[in-house]
Amino acid sequence: MGHAIYPDLKGKGVFITGGAGGIGAAMVRGFAEQGARTVFVDISEESGAALADETGATFLPCDITDTNRLEATIDGHGPLSVLVNNAAHDQRHALDDLTPDYWRDRLAVNLDHVVFAARAGRRQMAALGGGSIINFGSTNWLAGGTGMIAYQAAKAAIHGLTKGLANEFGPQNIRVNCILPGWVMTQRQKDLWYSHEGQKWLDDNQALPGHIQPEDVAEMALFLASDAARFCSGQFFTVDGGLT
Repeated sequence: MGHAIYPDLKGKGVFITGGAGGIGAAMVRGFAEQGARTVFVDISEESGAALADETGATFLPCDITDTNRLEATIDGHGPLSVLVNNAAHDQRHALDDLTPDYWRDRLAVNLDHVVFAARAGRRQMAALGGGSIINFGSTNWLAGGTGMIAYQAAKAAIHGLTKGLANEFGPQNIRVNCILPGWVMTQRQKDLWYSHEGQKWLDDNQALPGHIQPEDVAEMALFLASDAARFCSGQFFTVDGGLT
């Protein structure tokens, strides 16, 4: 697949959460190929170190649920023009088994860190005269999936958060948008959830034929980070092959 080139991304500081695998790794590769000064965090140290060796990006082990540490890490690796709030975990769970502690844990993994990373990102971007924050939602709650109510609640909340941050940060020329991936064929999805039944469901419901790859979502992130999207803010960009 060919890649668009965004000259304005060259040399810009980019920070990506959950960058060691899947869509995150595709974005690390994409921004590094654009010549951006790319930093990413993840809890998977072995995968993160290998990707850093491959791309020349900077990998920093970090548990994003430790929001104080996450903010300090962002503060220490500027100047930052682009923040990608990608980290999430779609662990399945039954509603009847849900406990208050597990609910809070899922919100910490999928929602809380987005707020605090954005706050740290604004400090960096305001000093530069602007920037781009890219949040990650999901089509799952829109399509009516089951078995992951905490994940769906967190992803739905990111919609409201994106709109609120776009309005709050806009006067500082900071754009805030959200990407909603469909069923992306990451290695984790293929290992855990993909099946012949799933393939049939995709064939019956996705408007476009074929499988969405992590690189397809990364291309949208590159666009939103670039000056090509300079008047896009508070918007939601779906990459799902026409599923929803």
